[in-house]
Amino acid sequence: MSTEANTPNSTAKIVLVTGASSGIGEATALRLAAEGHHVALGARRTDRLEALAARIRADGGRASVHRLDVTDAADVRAVVDRVAEEHGRIDVIVNNAGIMPLSRLDALLVDEWNQMIDVNVRGLLHGIAAVLPHFQRQGGGHVVTVASVGAHEVVPTSAVYSATKFAAWAITEGLRLESDPSIRTTTVTPGVVESELAEHISDPDAQDAMRTYRRNAIPADAIARAISFAVGQPADVDVNEVIVRPAAQR
Repeated sequence: MSTEANTPNSTAKIVLVTGASSGIGEATALRLAAEGHHVALGARRTDRLEALAARIRADGGRASVHRLDVTDAADVRAVVDRVAEEHGRIDVIVNNAGIMPLSRLDALLVDEWNQMIDVNVRGLLHGIAAVLPHFQRQGGGHVVTVASVGAHEVVPTSAVYSATKFAAWAITEGLRLESDPSIRTTTVTPGVVESELAEHISDPDAQDAMRTYRRNAIPADAIARAISFAVGQPADVDVNEVIVRPAAQR
């Protein structure tokens, strides 16, 4: 992908990407910055964010770095408010932060279940709660949720993870139904993608299964392209859901 940024214009948007330090978040930030948008990079690993921002700026793009813990509602609200204050508005939030410590239920990894709920569900809700007042005040905005094919299927070891991703889909669809048409919602649903998600798996059986499952993974930029497509539509077009999986995934 070329990272040569477009000259900022009237279609450029202010976009906050959570979980921007790696994987889909990083790829999305690179692509949107290359298309002329300002990307506010949010994650806990600020060293990675600084390196990503430097890369974007070196290619002529615009980026800012914000330490962000999506499990902390006050932290998310503070970052969103700061971005909106610095730029006069915030146009898009890409709720990408997520974890996937798969395990069978009888492994009883309750702490990992709760962590998934905190990041994948509460983190999404915190993002929505933080941006909605700004979207309502400015008369528009776009919530993009990165879910998973796990929202549509359950396999052994995925019960809790699939539940959190179905919740992410349901919350985003509920927001669409409740919101004024000026507030758009998109759920992007990836299949097997190159990312760090599998590194969160501590259960040995789930680790083994994931090695086989991930042999046909596609690049994170495949998902970034879908997000770019949704974000780039005119205001009267709302791309509600996109499922992107490897052609070989069944």
